[in-house]
Amino acid sequence: MSEREQKKQKKKKKKKQRVVLETEQVESEVSELVEVLEGLEKEKKYVDVQICPHCKSAKVRRVKSMQGDALGHMGLAPPKYECKKCGWRGKLVVKASNKPTTVKDVVIMAEANEAECKE
Repeated sequence: MSEREQKKQKKKKKKKQRVVLETEQVESEVSELVEVLEGLEKEKKYVDVQICPHCKSAKVRRVKSMQGDALGHMGLAPPKYECKKCGWRGKLVVKASNKPTTVKDVVIMAEANEAECKE
């Protein structure tokens, strides 16, 4: 095996290790968030937490109007969000909630799932 092939294998191995570590970190953050939401639910406190769709971090905040989201603050467009951890910016944000689901919520989720399957 040549030296060049060995370097390629080392790079691949490091990349795999990095992916595994990142995946484990995301899973631990999500499990911590679930535990916190369950604890709040036991205390009868219901919240929605915005989650970054890119890195699954809960460190998402709304972009200020002077930083590029004037239309969102005026209500003319959906608000923009940004992740403090990875720098992602966008208008679509995932929410984790511990609120009890109603029949209406289940119907909306089923319709969205059907629409996604058709695409």
